[in-house]
Amino acid sequence: MISLENVTVEFDQRRVLDDISVTLAEKRIGIIGANGSGKSTFARLLNGLQTATSGTVRIDDFDAAHDGRKLRRHVGFVFQNPDNQIVYPVVEEDLAFGLKSLKLPKAEIDRRIDDILARYGLFEYRSHPSHLLSGGQKQLLAISGVLVMAPRYIIFDEPTTLLDLRNRNRVERAIAELDQTVITVSHDLDLIADYDRVLVFENGKIAVDDTPANAIPKYRKMMA
Repeated sequence: MISLENVTVEFDQRRVLDDISVTLAEKRIGIIGANGSGKSTFARLLNGLQTATSGTVRIDDFDAAHDGRKLRRHVGFVFQNPDNQIVYPVVEEDLAFGLKSLKLPKAEIDRRIDDILARYGLFEYRSHPSHLLSGGQKQLLAISGVLVMAPRYIIFDEPTTLLDLRNRNRVERAIAELDQTVITVSHDLDLIADYDRVLVFENGKIAVDDTPANAIPKYRKMMA
């Protein structure tokens, strides 16, 4: 369970999130809002990429203020641009990077890499240069790099923004098939239309907290 209590985030004396208190327990949660509304900052709080100025962020047994490294293993984060996430020049090296930090045996590392590459149709690209993958393949590699670490939660920050329709559909299917709890920040309202819950951010606050069927029309009206 994710719990935020009286969370405020300030940058240069500007309040980006304003006294947020919310509990999230659903399997699929969408986060929407205009640019600058605070939605991305909220998402980054959940795996310790951003710290709160005040208040408490807890994910299961982890306190984000004190358990940053453990929290980032527990809560994976897939960035909007996979080029910001793919570190190594060869696909298998990139996937092995995080696993080596867990001090796993080589056989276990190889097994996890084989399994995740097969899952996303990338097995033949194991020794392929990462930067030569297509946009959709890069996004699937970024997802694979998070999944191979076996997190409990996965946060997606605008996962389809840079993709054409075919690759958008591939990534949408990949997200839909995940067993983990998924939290998706997106301007792509169709992507989150069948989620369990949607939070709409406005001026650093949660303006709407409802089902997609109710929250998305309210958001459209706010943006009219």
